[in-house]
Amino acid sequence: MDPAEMDRLIHEHIASEIAGDVTGAVSVYTDDVVHDVVGFPAGPKFGKAEAAGFYDHLTANFSTETMTVTRSYYGDDFCVVEHDTTGTVPGEFLGIQGNGKRVTFRMLHIWEFRDGLMSRENIWLDGGSIVAQLMAPPMGTS
Repeated sequence: MDPAEMDRLIHEHIASEIAGDVTGAVSVYTDDVVHDVVGFPAGPKFGKAEAAGFYDHLTANFSTETMTVTRSYYGDDFCVVEHDTTGTVPGEFLGIQGNGKRVTFRMLHIWEFRDGLMSRENIWLDGGSIVAQLMAPPMGTS
């Protein structure tokens, strides 16, 4: 698969995620996709239905505002993309109540492709940064 096709699928996936469109987010996956957010309390998900469950939970608890690419690397059947991500946490994220706080953190996506679709999505989050931001006292308090 060429980088332009990978980028098209990635853009479609992320645009759907930002829009809260779970069906669109998983439409670019193979039926046997492996969706693995390293360190996420619920662990890896296997297949479209489990991945959709992850996105149902994510979109209820985290509102992605921006996901800006900082670097991309391509192989024959994979792509690695580093993002700077910003969003608000109306629910809980990484097991911590967000109370509507806004967080910004780095993410590393590793996507694998097969038969014109994403067959694996592996996500590494800067969990330390997320936790520090969610645990920080509100501005103006000590």
